[in-house]
Amino acid sequence: MRLIVAAVGRLKDAEKDLCVRYTKRFDAAGRSLGLGPLIITELNESRASGAEARKSDEATRLLKAAGAASQIVALDEGGKMLSSVALADWLARIRDEGCKDLALLIGGPDGHGGEVASAATLKLSLGPMTLPHGLARAMLIEQLYRATTILSGHPYHRA
Repeated sequence: MRLIVAAVGRLKDAEKDLCVRYTKRFDAAGRSLGLGPLIITELNESRASGAEARKSDEATRLLKAAGAASQIVALDEGGKMLSSVALADWLARIRDEGCKDLALLIGGPDGHGGEVASAATLKLSLGPMTLPHGLARAMLIEQLYRATTILSGHPYHRA
């Protein structure tokens, strides 16, 4: 199952280094599990004048980046919080059900537009705190890697 992380905003060096590290780890660990590759797509923030127009523009571009993904996850502070084990189990379940492409979408500073909210099969929260987009992306990719280690029985996850 191919995974696409599409995010509004450009990463700074520290966050980019973390994302590259965990993407490489995910791709290596996920291969034998039928997970991967992990494709990262960065989108520029919208320059529209109002928040709703920005959200709509970004939503259109995020959904375009998602392509034909049969499962779309919108990262949203009001979404469902999953433990690392629950996320791993969910990934394994949708993979086993035949999902070929999974898109995980991170909106811009104004949040997601209604188009993404409507298309999402899951709204996922990384926790109740508001995170900078770069850290949220790094945390998401680390959790995807952690899921591969949980599914393979690797000792990385020690909970």
